[in-house]
Formats: sequence, structure tokens, C-alpha cells
Amino acid sequence: MFFVETIEVAGLGNRSYLAGGERTAVAVDPPRDVDQVIAAAARRGVRISHVVETHVHNDYVTGGLELARLTGAAYLVPAGAHVSFERVPVRDGDRTEIDTEAGLALRALTTPGHTPHHTSYALEENGTAAAVFTGGSLLIGTVGRPDLVEPRLTERLARAQHASAHRLAAELPDDTAVLPTHGFGSFCSSSQAEGGDTTIGKEKASNEALTRDVDTFVADLLAGLDDIPAYYTHMGPANAAGPAPVDLTPPAVADAEEIAARLAAGEWVVDLRNRVAFAAGHVSGSFNFEAEGQLATYLAWLIPWGKPVTLLAESPEQLAAAQRELVRVGIDRPAAAATGEPGDWVREGEAQASFPRATFADLAGRHPAEGVVVLDVRRGSERAAGYVEGSVHIPVHGLHRRLGEVPDGEVWVHCAGGIRAAIAASLLDAAGRDVVAVDDSFDAAEKAGVAVRIP
Repeated sequence: MFFVETIEVAGLGNRSYLAGGERTAVAVDPPRDVDQVIAAAARRGVRISHVVETHVHNDYVTGGLELARLTGAAYLVPAGAHVSFERVPVRDGDRTEIDTEAGLALRALTTPGHTPHHTSYALEENGTAAAVFTGGSLLIGTVGRPDLVEPRLTERLARAQHASAHRLAAELPDDTAVLPTHGFGSFCSSSQAEGGDTTIGKEKASNEALTRDVDTFVADLLAGLDDIPAYYTHMGPANAAGPAPVDLTPPAVADAEEIAARLAAGEWVVDLRNRVAFAAGHVSGSFNFEAEGQLATYLAWLIPWGKPVTLLAESPEQLAAAQRELVRVGIDRPAAAATGEPGDWVREGEAQASFPRATFADLAGRHPAEGVVVLDVRRGSERAAGYVEGSVHIPVHGLHRRLGEVPDGEVWVHCAGGIRAAIAASLLDAAGRDVVAVDDSFDAAEKAGVAVRIP
């Protein structure tokens, strides 16, 4: 008998896995905060004997090196990956015993495409594959994107993705569980697919990499690629060098005077509260990144790399959860932090800032009109499916560098659901603009009477 436990890294849209028998287990693509993997092993009463990476990750900092150090596990990394630390290099066909008594072993299958060195691992029970850890190769209904390594390699890697998917489909039984790392909201996925579990047989019937010829598949894959989060450029080098252990102890406490001083110095002060509370009252100049709204992805994407960040949270628990998310993308230590409410964070005699929220129905009553600017902060692929007539388009991840391009007037900012609009509204508010955050689903726009153009 064997088990596979999924460790969700929901904020980044990824999964890690712990798999094994009654005595020993392997951790696959662990997140940087490895304590949760160790806790999972403790609950199971197993020793982590091996830690494996499917590839050098581009979207998060791995915990593999630290987990191997803490547990004494062998650290398996694809042989083609250029890394600066000691590891067990894995080559195609290598077989690694995980739990001998349970008949469990891992078989390495090179599956280039997401990266040139990408490797999948079939979990075999008594010689028969029961599951395959596919990392960024075969995902649920799609594949990992091939454009994160080097632009000149993108088409070649896209073709390799097609071949790798076909290799897995040909060599593994139809009932083999497919267990990818990416694809649950991760920007490492080439497209977003529905569903939480799948098998080789299901993917044969539905995955475009397995149902289309290579030329059609590659053309459609390349045409559908969207913007790459800016922080990705720092993740690969950090993983290749060997990430340092994390420190999740609480940051230094900032009072109102220090918060004001850090803002005056040009540092980022990030309010983690929900967008409704932030709009109602906040520290002037602070930015709103909801703790529950893909915090790590969007903060790491927007913040100038290495810029000190002070976190404002409504509770110690919210602050601790945010720290945990941020270390996964290399934002290791906040410069300072404070908990409570805005009244605790502004200096005596200073007023809190605020801005209104609205719906698309409200916008329909105001637009078009002189002095009203509609700002769409969705990604280009989203806008291509329909947009508000006369709206200005600046994706949220580029807005902080392009504030000067927003026309004069009252800015009504929207996204697809409200979270990114709140981020954008906070950036505009901090810059002194008159802003209204449209906190509504874009699907409601046309029904509300807003003129929507479908290209």
C-alpha cells in the first residue's frame, strides 16, 4: 500500500506532494516553507528519505535543498539542471527505491518542454506505474508554458512539450494518476483548465497536446501565451544557487511615525486588509494587496525587486500567513510591520485616505461623460474577449510604471472581479488621482447597460 498527500500552495496555483509507504516517503517539488511538508510526514509517521525536483522552478523559490538538509534525505535534481550545490543528478530511466517493503520506487522520465532539463517521475508499485509527478510537463487539460527560459528556445520547447506529453501517454497505463505541480492558477501553465484530478487516459481524450498534431498544437500554444510575471526572472537563479533557509519570525513593529518615514523614503507600505475595508479608510500612500487575493503573485510582480516593504495587517495571523506566502517568491523579510486598524497607523492629527467603490451599473450612469476615464487593468488576453467602449487599457502589473499615461479626470478602474481593480485604485490614490474602484464582475457590465465592444 502507498499514499500520496497533496500539499496545496493555493496562492501561487501550485501543488507539492508527499508520497510513500508505511516507513519512508518522497517529497516532490516542495514549497520553500518546508515545515508543512515535515508536519505532513510526521502525521503519517514516515521518514522523508528523498526529495525530488521536476525542474529548476521559475515561479517560486523551492524548499527542496533545505528540506533535504533538515531531514537528511537524498536530493534528486535533473542532471541537466545547472545548479551550484551538491545533489544526486537524475537521468532518464533512473530508478530510485522509496519504500522497499511497500514495493515503491520512482522512475525518471525526461520530459523536456517546460524547461530543457524537465523530468517527470513515475511512482511505481511493484513495477507498475500508479501515479506520475509531471511538474510543468503534462498538466490538467494543458501543458506548462515553454517561454520561461529563453525566447530563442520557446518554439523548440513547445515542440518538446508535445513530444513529452506523447511519451507519457505511450509509456504509462491509462489509469495512472497525473499529478502536476502547476496548473491550478499558476502563471507557469500555458492556459487555465478546470478540474482537480486526472489520469493518463483522461488526458488522452481531452488534452490538446495529445489530441492535436504538433504544428497546430505549437501554433495555438504560442499564440495563447500571456505576460510573464516580472519576478520570475529572479526565481530560476535563486533556485540554481541554492535558496537560504527562511525566517518566519515576526518582523520589527512599526509605529505611525515609522510608517510615515518609510513612505517618505519611497518604500512600499502594503495594506493586507480586504479591499472594502481599505477603500473605506487607509494610510495615505499605502497600497492594497489583499492577503487572500494572490498576494505573492501580484505583490512580487509589481514591486521593484529588492524594495523594502512594510506590511499592515488586521491581525498577527494575517501577517504570519502573508509572510509565509511572500517567502515562497523571494520576499524574505518585511522591513517592518504593524497590526490593527488604520487609526493605529496614522500620526495624530492626520486624516485617513479613502475612495469610493462602485458597480458596473453605477458606471453605466456616469460613462461616457466628459472628465470620466474608464481604466481596464486586465491582461491583454482578457481584454481581447471584450472591453468597455472608450476605455484605456493598462494591465495592473504595468500600471505603477505607467501612471503618467492615465488621462486626466475621474478614473473608474475595473478588472474581471475586483481584486486587481483594488490594487490599481490604491496605486492611483497614492499618486493623488481621483479614483473610483469598480468592485464588480466584468460579466455584469453589458447587462448593467455599459457599452461593451466584442472584437
